[in-house]
Amino acid sequence: MRITKISYERLDLKLTVPYTIAYETIAKTTNFILKIETDGKWVGFGCAAPDKVVTGESPEEVEEVIKNEITSYLIGKDPFTYALLLMDLKHILGKKSSSLAMVDLALFDLISKKAEVPLYKFLGGFKQSIATSITIGILSLEETLKHAKEYVEQGFTILKIKGGSHLEEDIEKMKKLHEIYPEVTWRFDGNQGYSVKDSIAFVKATAAIGIEIFEQPTKIESEERLGQVTNEVAIPVMADESLKTLTDAFRLAQNERVDMINIKLQKVGGIMVGMHINSVAKSAGLETMVGCIDECGLGIAAGLHFALSRPNIVYADLDGHLELIDDPYKDIFNLKNGVLYPSEKYGLGVN
Repeated sequence: MRITKISYERLDLKLTVPYTIAYETIAKTTNFILKIETDGKWVGFGCAAPDKVVTGESPEEVEEVIKNEITSYLIGKDPFTYALLLMDLKHILGKKSSSLAMVDLALFDLISKKAEVPLYKFLGGFKQSIATSITIGILSLEETLKHAKEYVEQGFTILKIKGGSHLEEDIEKMKKLHEIYPEVTWRFDGNQGYSVKDSIAFVKATAAIGIEIFEQPTKIESEERLGQVTNEVAIPVMADESLKTLTDAFRLAQNERVDMINIKLQKVGGIMVGMHINSVAKSAGLETMVGCIDECGLGIAAGLHFALSRPNIVYADLDGHLELIDDPYKDIFNLKNGVLYPSEKYGLGVN
């Protein structure tokens, strides 16, 4: 089987509700859908969600590398040599992680279709569903409570709250949320907004809530501070922005900076790298979450299939598609009462 044609589609998608994190407000996203055709009947699809902060690329840069680098490299290649193809493309693309992830996902989609199994089974098929959190950005207390009510009524049992801008307001929000919804599992993402002192104060003030995960409270430039928080608090601390490469995973694990890691396929460069990072985490006794950025359903489906394939992946935060308007891939998996179920169609579920 040889690759005969590469094409792509650009999706400029608006969010139904813009959201704020500690360092920016997001109202729209751009995704690219890569289509890999072969001399057989199988076609692979992959997704890129470029974000200058997270993946190091602009949409224009992704479009350029598809036209000038990816297409010419892949034509004529055997997709089953994906390890070689992705290694070569890593050298070509450098730090453009969503561009690499897009090719990675398309190749895995193609190969698992050829194997005539859903991708999660091709990758290992450890489980058949996983609960996801749904995220509330930085909003007023009133708006936060409004969104929490909507999500609980939709059946979600895990809510992640973004914070990091105002310590006292964050504490107040979490206490009020827990008071109203004591059965909900809470996660909190500091998005690099806290100092070590503020991080410790937050955990102490919210101790009665039983927050499940404390995600990236401190800045990535001062990684030792993240380790200091991990050593000083009694709840699990997770690395997100601090983890972009396999080297990052090894360093975080070796220096015991965190208790958990968040693998986002767009951020690390796809499933193959994600599997390597997860293996490092497993060897260090770190649990793994599969997260996302603002990705259409195709990107979320890839994260879901990856999450289902490995025993060490315990948590999911795969909600990046839910606020996108006109997402053409929103129905290639199922979401029921906060639990994600993959399609049983071959590959990622796209015909």
